[in-house]
Amino acid sequence: MIPNLKKTTLSQKSKKALVLVALTVALVSCNKPAEAAKEVKTAYVDTAELMKEYTEAKDLEAKYKSKAEEKGRQLEAEINRFKQEAANFQAQAQANGQEWAQKKGAELQKREQQLGYAEQALSQELQMGMSKERDSLISGVTKFIKAYGKEKGYAYIYGTGDAASILYAEEKFDITKDIIKALNDKYKGAAKTEEKAAPKK
Repeated sequence: MIPNLKKTTLSQKSKKALVLVALTVALVSCNKPAEAAKEVKTAYVDTAELMKEYTEAKDLEAKYKSKAEEKGRQLEAEINRFKQEAANFQAQAQANGQEWAQKKGAELQKREQQLGYAEQALSQELQMGMSKERDSLISGVTKFIKAYGKEKGYAYIYGTGDAASILYAEEKFDITKDIIKALNDKYKGAAKTEEKAAPKK
């Protein structure tokens, strides 16, 4: 009977040891995902600030502002000529009679319409051109940020600003300045390469 008691005591101790080992393994395996979660590298970019400070975006805005001013000046000159003619119309109508006044009045109305259409067409042309180039620029910036994130080992890069996708983030995770610097360096480098490639006149 005594040997049987010893066996029972040993098997209970073995069971307790196995339970302790199982608990330890469970605790260690539970801690691993928490440690892995701590290692996830995240950051965010203020997209409004990025587009405000990115040199290529500034250049694009300046290009279309210049185009609008140049084409707007031509249209403004035509509008001023029309206004001058319209102002002189009343005085000339009395001198040239009713038939001339009706004919000239219809002509002025038609020109006013044409100038209105020309103004609309110019505005649409500039908007469409700017929109197309801006979409291309944004697409390039998105590709750049993806490559930058991969290279720097980020698991996530969020966007804030005009199209905010996060409501709060600590400032230490803000990499906007790094992205702006990297993009501007890349843009300057591309501009220098184009200058070298351009044939000298």
